[in-house]
Amino acid sequence: MSRIILLDAGPLGMVSHPRGNQAASEWLANLLWRGMAVYVPEIADYEVRRELLRANKSRGLQRLDETKDRLGYAPLTTDTMLRAAELWARARRTGRPTADDAALDADVILAAQAQMLVEEGNEVIIATTNVRHLSPLVDARVWSAIS
Repeated sequence: MSRIILLDAGPLGMVSHPRGNQAASEWLANLLWRGMAVYVPEIADYEVRRELLRANKSRGLQRLDETKDRLGYAPLTTDTMLRAAELWARARRTGRPTADDAALDADVILAAQAQMLVEEGNEVIIATTNVRHLSPLVDARVWSAIS
């Protein structure tokens, strides 16, 4: 069983920012030094990348690609998207949506990806800046609290 840390868009943006975020960079370096598997989920890459593209920030895009290459990359699969649709529907049926009905809802996609990795026998923690939307679905913690 592996312990996998999935970076949500907030922490991913911090660790890949061209000017760097010292606290986030040290946190990531510590995880990697301890042998943790840290992955960039495709949905988090999408969230960070789309804003960098909109703002025409080529240096940020380069750093994002370097970060993705340095860490593991967790691509989306059909099974992940099917699970995400189930989570999205369940959240709305129970009155606990994680985003507006018209939104893509990256949180349920990320949660579905984490759940699939757990079912493969891994311990998975999502490192995030917003625990509230993810924690009812998966183990999600404020990035700085993960060690």
